[in-house]
Amino acid sequence: MELWDIYNIDRLPTGDTGVRGTRLSGGQYHMVVHVGIFNSEGKLLIQRRCMQKNTFPGKWDITVGGAALKGETSRQAMHRELSEELGLDIDFVSIRPKLTVNFDEGFDDYYLICRDVELSELRFQAEEVMDARWADLSEVFALMDSGEFIPYMKSFIALLFDMRRSPDNLQS
Repeated sequence: MELWDIYNIDRLPTGDTGVRGTRLSGGQYHMVVHVGIFNSEGKLLIQRRCMQKNTFPGKWDITVGGAALKGETSRQAMHRELSEELGLDIDFVSIRPKLTVNFDEGFDDYYLICRDVELSELRFQAEEVMDARWADLSEVFALMDSGEFIPYMKSFIALLFDMRRSPDNLQS
């Protein structure tokens, strides 16, 4: 059973706990994190979700994402998710999310970093990820057009690609 901290509209912890799969009531929110890893060629590391996922099975997605667990900060959750799903150990202590997107039941922090990762370094979590590759914006758009990528808004994916150029994303 996966437990989440519950936050109010101001993103302050309420002291309540939510359970994955249980719908939150009005005014309750939880935290989700995503990271987009870009290489020095400007390509995004994308992952293909395993076929057993409840949502978007077999679809391509940005590098990693997941819910923050009870007691975790956004950065701790991002470190854990990246380590679990792809076997990468990146220190997020001094990395802040580049943007936060609000959705009906929560806050979604997006981290963008630049790192040349060898695909052979990746260790997939079998129940989460079945493949990974590097893709430029046109390749991601083609996957979206074919229905093979999670249905983000194209303008949002383009924004992530544009925001990757920020000097403070050049962590190594």
